[in-house]
Amino acid sequence: MRVVLAGGGTAGHIEPALALADALRRNDPNTGIVCLGTERGLETRLVPQRGYELALIPPVPLPRTLTPQLLSVPGRLRGAINAAASVLDQAGADILVGFGGYVATPGYLAARKRKVPIIVHEANPKPGLANKLGARFTDHVAVSHADSPLPNPTFVGIPLRREIATLDRLAMGDKARSYFGLLPDLPTLLIFGGSQGARSLNQAAVAAAPHLRQAGIQVLHIVGPKNTEEPEPVSGGPQYVTIPYCDRMDLAYAAADMAMCRAGAMTCAELAAVALPAAYVPLPIGNGEQRLNAEPIVEAGGGLLVDNADLSPDWIAQNLLPVLADPGRVATMSEAAGRMGRRDADVALAQMVYDVVRSAGAGR
Repeated sequence: MRVVLAGGGTAGHIEPALALADALRRNDPNTGIVCLGTERGLETRLVPQRGYELALIPPVPLPRTLTPQLLSVPGRLRGAINAAASVLDQAGADILVGFGGYVATPGYLAARKRKVPIIVHEANPKPGLANKLGARFTDHVAVSHADSPLPNPTFVGIPLRREIATLDRLAMGDKARSYFGLLPDLPTLLIFGGSQGARSLNQAAVAAAPHLRQAGIQVLHIVGPKNTEEPEPVSGGPQYVTIPYCDRMDLAYAAADMAMCRAGAMTCAELAAVALPAAYVPLPIGNGEQRLNAEPIVEAGGGLLVDNADLSPDWIAQNLLPVLADPGRVATMSEAAGRMGRRDADVALAQMVYDVVRSAGAGR
């Protein structure tokens, strides 16, 4: 089977695509997989790192409103569609699976042009323009929110890396804390803001460090490569470990009792899958989708929700510390978060790929 994956630009588009690729290769190492991407996206680093072929096409960002940029889109888009069609031809693609983002639009249009079956995967509660378009060309739409507005939705969840999907936090806890230089027996808060960090989270957390230490809580804080916030060193007391980047998020999750973080679709899916409760601080831009990602988990009892504007050292002291100081409440929230998670979305989406390819082959 030969599969082309279209999901470039951000980790939220790329990681689910790579998780699907891993699932397909586990089932059959001979599965041909090509990832569509552009030279601007994180895929130029992430896809080769995972050992998959990357085919670059011209980037065509589509403006969301009527602007003069629209006048240049048709010609640029035509070139990207032709480039994507060439990739489909060279790969001998049996199917295209799109995950949204800039690269998905020419991918969907090229697949329609070449009569290649399409699956659309939508990770967010509010679908983007690319997936709204792609869903018009197929009956096979996989979603991670059961009430998605896309037509013909099949609830699948978000495919996750196996080291996350198979993580046993309790079994790995002591090893994980040792890995980061943390003590094995103190309540532990994990703070992170995505691959680049989050300034407002960093500032509030560092300012709250005295409250955290006084409450006997140790911290693992992934500040991001461009951020320099760090609390004043204090001899004795709980650790406050800051690192610029973490390439072992499975161990970071295993080390923690609770997280404080943004609420991107991947973040929410991973935390729910590993049953780690969190204080979610949605990014206050875009169409409000980060809040929508976190709300079902919070409503189920698996986390707290605070607006970015309301996050402060006092909020942490008054709302987050009482939870971390209550092991019974942390355990209850962990169970609630875990009930909202799905660990087998990669397997479910891979099965959807097989079903669609089999059906398309039978119809020829």
